[in-house]
Amino acid sequence: MRQKRIRQATREAMAAAGVIIGPTPLMLTKKTVSLEIGSGKGRFITDLAKDHPDALFLAMEININVCYRIMQKKQEMGLDNLLIILGDAKELDQYLPPASVDRLYLNFSDPWPKARHHKRRLTAPAFLDLYDKVMKKHGIIQFRTDHEGFFEDTLMTVHGRYAITDIRYDLPPGPYMTEYEEKKRADGPIYQLTLEVK
Repeated sequence: MRQKRIRQATREAMAAAGVIIGPTPLMLTKKTVSLEIGSGKGRFITDLAKDHPDALFLAMEININVCYRIMQKKQEMGLDNLLIILGDAKELDQYLPPASVDRLYLNFSDPWPKARHHKRRLTAPAFLDLYDKVMKKHGIIQFRTDHEGFFEDTLMTVHGRYAITDIRYDLPPGPYMTEYEEKKRADGPIYQLTLEVK
């Protein structure tokens, strides 16, 4: 879905508000670090950060207009434990040190349904290689989607690579949902896969 352009959403304004612009090695001072890639407007990650003030949360979003909405939520909620990254997941290892992330959330990323585009999926092998670099041993990856084909393909992709700890074919509503999930629940089931890094 095409995102509405926000006039105030400039790289300069974002940087002035503390958003990380472009690959920058991060100094992570909290013991527990959670990362959401493709954070959209930020409801999921900001709610988590609000409820867990002693942990560090990272929101990575490539679209500057929706990233601006995360920044607004962070300011409104006073979330000192949330870092926002305006950047591409392909450069993830340029931001994060090895074995630094405890939990990774992939919520409703683009399913890229055409076979020739599957390499762009955030669960494609090239992205999994990046996650393996930054995730701690026994770290948790949580993948959520409303696209059945994407879910089934991801199951096959991760089989044998990670320990599958939970599979949900009709996830009930929970306390942490994205704006997209809340809207799409009326259209059909939500699928969730939970993995543990070996």
